[in-house]
Amino acid sequence: MHNEPLAFRMRPETIDEIAGQQHVIGPDTALYRMIKNGHVPSMLLYGDPGIGKTSLAYAIAGSTHLPFIPLNATTSGKKDIEHVVGEARLTGKVILFLDEIHRFNKLQQDTLLPHVENGSIVLIGATTENPFHDVNPAIRSRCGEILQLKRLSEQDIILLIDRALTDPSRGLGRQEIVMSPEQITKIASGVNGDARKALTLLESLVSASDEENGKIIIEDWLIENLIGRIGVFGDKNGSHHYNLLSALQKSVRGSDTDAALYYLAHLLETGDLVAVNRRLLVMAYEDVGLAAPDIGPRVLAATDAAVRLGMPEARIPLANAVIDMCLASKSNSAYKAVSAAIKAIGDGRTGDIPMHLRDTHYAGSASLGHEGYVYPHDHPIGSFGGWVDQQYLPDELKDTEFYSPVQAGEEKKAAAIYRRLKDFRKKK
Repeated sequence: MHNEPLAFRMRPETIDEIAGQQHVIGPDTALYRMIKNGHVPSMLLYGDPGIGKTSLAYAIAGSTHLPFIPLNATTSGKKDIEHVVGEARLTGKVILFLDEIHRFNKLQQDTLLPHVENGSIVLIGATTENPFHDVNPAIRSRCGEILQLKRLSEQDIILLIDRALTDPSRGLGRQEIVMSPEQITKIASGVNGDARKALTLLESLVSASDEENGKIIIEDWLIENLIGRIGVFGDKNGSHHYNLLSALQKSVRGSDTDAALYYLAHLLETGDLVAVNRRLLVMAYEDVGLAAPDIGPRVLAATDAAVRLGMPEARIPLANAVIDMCLASKSNSAYKAVSAAIKAIGDGRTGDIPMHLRDTHYAGSASLGHEGYVYPHDHPIGSFGGWVDQQYLPDELKDTEFYSPVQAGEEKKAAAIYRRLKDFRKKK
């Protein structure tokens, strides 16, 4: 009887057995041809848990004749790296698979990097975190390939389940398991592209099912029960979490209500209510902005209500806020304007504050030349309230325009006033 989990036993032994990831290792890719020709480059594999990073590394090793040493960066020390270096010296070249590579410390890197550079160690690193954020540049620079793996499709998962059910040596092929195509599809659609979850679920189903006349009968209620325990992938401190926040904001910006609600639900399942509330408030002012200025206070009220309610009820006011923003007129003019002003300062485009704008709330300010300011409220202009033509920007920037109005929603009125005041100034 097998002691290893089914997901471990069913790992592909060569690159031709890999399910999915055809954009990375399909027959028409450069990587596939290199490996088939006996060349394995150092590489980083990046993607969510369970989508095949470890399996790909093992399959690459199985397609070559090189020694293969798997390590995990969270538990490996300098002695483990020295062992790999010694093996490389003995055999000429080894493949080192380093899982959780973003946790690699400097001492380990210093021991390993020269051997990766001279080619005696082929490094295959795997990480769930964005390598451009979380992997040391010294490691990245020595990896010729940075490959982002994708979640497997439903058809990829079905293929893996079928293999596991029919393989007599590594899988469950020696047992007579009764499963309908609909049940297999249900499993495949319920694991969110995670091959490890699919095979673990299949193994659990077989273990929990009754045997009748030598046949293991898989029942629908059992599938429902176990799928309900799978959960949603998402680490609130990981790259995927920030990808979800990004997808939520971009969906709201694009006025796609259904997509925005999907990403909101996914984020709430990860449990980081604070990050969700913060992002929604930013969106209200960055993406809706002046086109619908009443959205900001409404989203603030919704996020405050969410904090008071807590989960699961917090989802209700937040859903209101997301739909409200999706269907509102949108403007990013304020965000762009302040960003332009910050860039100008960063570029060194600064100057002295005009004398008439400087502080005068002390005796002697006039002797410093702090005078000449005209109080706009003393100069009514129609229903606007008050305005006077005087310079506010430093001389070096006096004709600069950071704000460019958007003709959307309520901002149309503000845009008209802005341009009218500009025209008054030009007529002077």
